[in-house]
Amino acid sequence: MAGPGVDAVVFDWGGTLSHFVPIELLDVWRAAAHHLDPAREDELTERLSQVEERFWARTTTTQQSATLADLLGEASRELGLDVAEAVLEEAAVRHLDAWTPHITHDPDAAPVLRALRERGLTIGLLSNTHWPRAFHEEFLERDGLAELIDARLYSSELSHLKPHPSVFRAALDALDVADPARAVFVGDRPLDDISGAQGVGMRAVLRPNGAVPGHDVEPDATIASLPELLVLVDAWS
Repeated sequence: MAGPGVDAVVFDWGGTLSHFVPIELLDVWRAAAHHLDPAREDELTERLSQVEERFWARTTTTQQSATLADLLGEASRELGLDVAEAVLEEAAVRHLDAWTPHITHDPDAAPVLRALRERGLTIGLLSNTHWPRAFHEEFLERDGLAELIDARLYSSELSHLKPHPSVFRAALDALDVADPARAVFVGDRPLDDISGAQGVGMRAVLRPNGAVPGHDVEPDATIASLPELLVLVDAWS
């Protein structure tokens, strides 16, 4: 017997709608370290990087979300430095500007999003990130995708990260989808995206990313390119 139809599609961002770029904070730490004490730049950069590593190991274990401000605050307390918020904001801005030409969306993203909307589906985005909304929105607006996505959710504004069920339910609520079985999640991470979506009853489509560790989970379907999603949605509908 055929399953329920599809009312909504929710996408991951990095590695799914956008080309995968491993965004690191190393250049932010180095900029802050240089401002604080140029003579100790290497030492402070290394210590800040260690704080970041421990910070994200903890959030991954608990699935509790965190913001860039949280991370910067912990780094300041850890090192016992009086780091002005403005200095770190300036570093973050330079970091964003430096990455702007490197972050690009899949050229198929906009046509596929339009095709899904033409089918009467609502579109969502759910991204694990410690960056503020403005970081992502800049790129989505630059490439004309923001207007094609009805609800855009970032873990930096939520209590938890994917694969925690609460964030997937938040996406469903934002799209006014009462039955999770009528929604499809598309992502490149087997654990965060596929198992998380299936855990709340959504269909889950994997777009494999060679830079992402594997996981013992079976997606409802696998695609190599975004246009293949249209065939799946039509079949499920």
